[in-house]
Order: sequence, then structure tokens, then C-alpha cells
Amino acid sequence: MNLLIISGSQRTNSQSAKVAQFIADNSVDFAHASHIELCRFDLPFWDGEEETKSHDNNTWPMLGHKLRKADALVLITPEWGGMATPILKNFLLMCDQAETAHKPALLVSVVGGISGAYPIAELRMNALKNNKIVATPDHLIIRNVEQVLNKDQAESTRDNSLRERIAYSLYMLHEYALALECVRLNHESQRYPKQQEYNYGM
Repeated sequence: MNLLIISGSQRTNSQSAKVAQFIADNSVDFAHASHIELCRFDLPFWDGEEETKSHDNNTWPMLGHKLRKADALVLITPEWGGMATPILKNFLLMCDQAETAHKPALLVSVVGGISGAYPIAELRMNALKNNKIVATPDHLIIRNVEQVLNKDQAESTRDNSLRERIAYSLYMLHEYALALECVRLNHESQRYPKQQEYNYGM
């Protein structure tokens, strides 16, 4: 099982990337884990046309390949004005079913203060309809992020509790990836004859 972790901060050296690296280092149930920082890639602004993905110097073909190889995803966004970041929403608009359909995703919100719930609600409501990513029931909100996940060992009771919650969430994400594998295989073989006619959610 391969895990792909996508951090959606629009800044390099972000707290979202720190969280992503911690998750990558502790995803013990997965055979392989890789991390993509979206801000380091030259992604076009999605205009609804497939040709946009193949423009010169566009990095989407490489990202699309990584998505196809993944069995599960972790989607990480900082909270910006109560929202998920534009770069992550743009990325999710570019994903199509061939890359992401019926793959489980753990949603993670990162915030410097005590909020962080709004990006999770936004992603669940309107970011997964057409790409058919399956958000797991569990999600993570990393509050006061500067104070946690900074060292190999937990520095506080809250830091330790958060690490245990991350471990549980990653374990369950792996279980969902195993359970949905047969759905993806059926989808690829097109055993359901009208699958291609229902590309878009209602």
C-alpha cells in the first residue's frame, strides 16, 4: 500500500509541510509514503480544459502519475480565513477519476490558533464530488501547530495525545485502503457497464 501526502500551504517551509513530514515518518502500516508540497510545483490555474494539464513546463503529468500509484491520500491544508487554501482546491479540481476514484483520504487541517474546523467542513462539502476521493470519517485538526510535532519525542501531554491520534488515524486510513482496493479493481475493469456515464456527482 502506497501513501501520498499532499500539503496545501502556499508557502515553503510551512507548518503544513512539517505536519506532512511527521505523518510520512510515522506511516508505519504503509509500504511507502511520499510527500508533495504543492507550492513547489508549477501548476496552472484550472480552467476546466484537459489541455491545461499538458501545457509546456507543466508538472501535472508527474503529479498525476504519483496519484495513480497511490492507494491512499492525506490532504493537508492550513486554515486561511476559515477556508482551505486556493492551491489545494485548484489541485483537487485538476484530479480526475483515473487518478483518485475510490481512494480513501485523511483530511488534515493545520492552524496556529484554536480554530481549524472550517477547512475540514469545506473539503467534505465541495472538494471531492467529481474526483470521487473517499474522505474517511476521522479527520485531524492540528491546533497551535507551532507547539507540537517538533521533535522525535513528545514535549507535552497534548503533543503525546496528538501523536497517538495521528497513529490511530493512519492505521484506519490503511484499513480503508485495503477495503477499497477491490472497489478500485472493479472500477478499472469496468465491471459495472455504465460507470463511465456517471463521471460527475449530483
